[in-house]
Amino acid sequence: MFESKNYSGWIYGNEKYQKWTQIFPNKKKYQFFNPIWQNNGHISALKNVMKLENDALFKSYIIFSERFTLKKITLQSENVKVIKTNRLIPNVKRDIVESSKILSPEQVQVIYKVLGRYALADEVTKQAHIAAVKAKV
Repeated sequence: MFESKNYSGWIYGNEKYQKWTQIFPNKKKYQFFNPIWQNNGHISALKNVMKLENDALFKSYIIFSERFTLKKITLQSENVKVIKTNRLIPNVKRDIVESSKILSPEQVQVIYKVLGRYALADEVTKQAHIAAVKAKV
């Protein structure tokens, strides 16, 4: 699962903390909701819809733009990566190669069909999601 952030400045965060910090060169600081927690919510929803409980099926990629610098990010989970955009494809490719085959082609096809119903969210749904995320901050 991917969570993309288009932030700049320096980013500090810990997987266990609810808030992360963004600091700009002018020393202004802003806090934002932990994107790992946000992505975990997406993964939980996906598990629920698909009736899948195997954690090995899910990886969490938090992707930041090239305009930021990771200053101190503390991770505990092996299935979580916090990376810049330019490192996404190499990381995903490596994870695919290193992962064991868990699902059959038939299972993948069933998942694809089920998820297809959720792929096209209308503007109202997107705005509701954005408002819900902002309410947590």
